Amino acid sequence: MTESPTETDSTPEGDGATPATEGRTATTTTGETEEEIQDEWRNYEFEGETKIAVENLDVYYGTEQAIRDVSIDIPEQSVTALIGPSGCGKSTFLRTLNRMNDRIKSARVEGSVRIDGNEIYRDGVDLVELRKRVGMVFQQPNPFPKSIADNVSYGPRKHGDIDTGLLARLTGQAEPQAETELVERSLKQAALWEEVEDRLDDNALGLSGGQQQRLCIARCLAVDPEVILMDEPASALDPIATAKIEDLIEELAEDYTVVIVTHNMQQAARISDQTAVFLTGGELVEYGDTDQIFEDPRSERVEDYVTGKFG
Repeated sequence: MTESPTETDSTPEGDGATPATEGRTATTTTGETEEEIQDEWRNYEFEGETKIAVENLDVYYGTEQAIRDVSIDIPEQSVTALIGPSGCGKSTFLRTLNRMNDRIKSARVEGSVRIDGNEIYRDGVDLVELRKRVGMVFQQPNPFPKSIADNVSYGPRKHGDIDTGLLARLTGQAEPQAETELVERSLKQAALWEEVEDRLDDNALGLSGGQQQRLCIARCLAVDPEVILMDEPASALDPIATAKIEDLIEELAEDYTVVIVTHNMQQAARISDQTAVFLTGGELVEYGDTDQIFEDPRSERVEDYVTGKFG
């Protein structure tokens, strides 16, 4: 069991590994049916390898518990959607996967999160390297007030993957071609290259909201992550920009493990391979194939939520 300071979210608790024979009485809110959560609702068997393994995860902000005893395995090279009403803990959970919650003084994390079998909450973990491997795209696009090209190449330059500094230029070791190729490749992966290839030196803040979000995805891809976390990446975008982001997410899952928080259940149904449903109290109530979650949920509360009876 490990502890670490964490980042902020106004979410209550979550439940993970409760024996199916005993069940657990769920915390409920207005409009929710009272029921006992069954372990079998959350035991999801999938083909392929596990990329992220979470076990008995609890997250607290001061004395308030935001996530309660969540256990979940997330498969590699797929899209996992986290859905649930506001305040259920899904964004808090997402941020535990690259220790972004460490930035919140009042936050405390207990339990285990392993990526490729390696515990990320052990002492001595290099957080810069972790967040390079596990990138994050936020709800609001946040490009740097720099050129489009500089936004993409910033991370690799900072990590030392490419060198274009004065000393490198003076010693003949600069890598301008490598930087050019990286910018083009990342923008193409983010489906933005054709829209900006003639204005790479323009300030990124001049792009539309949808373009800025795809630029942020390109910036994330430029450092060659293995996992991409997305916290409602299309919630502030118009329908056309949202469709481009959704198409991009499906393409990214061919090479990356994508975990996305969304309030848009239709979006989750369209783009994800599996869906985890968090409900009141930060509890993971049900986890399974996306089609099964939306068409034949086993929890009555999950059925009520996905059919719009509350939330």
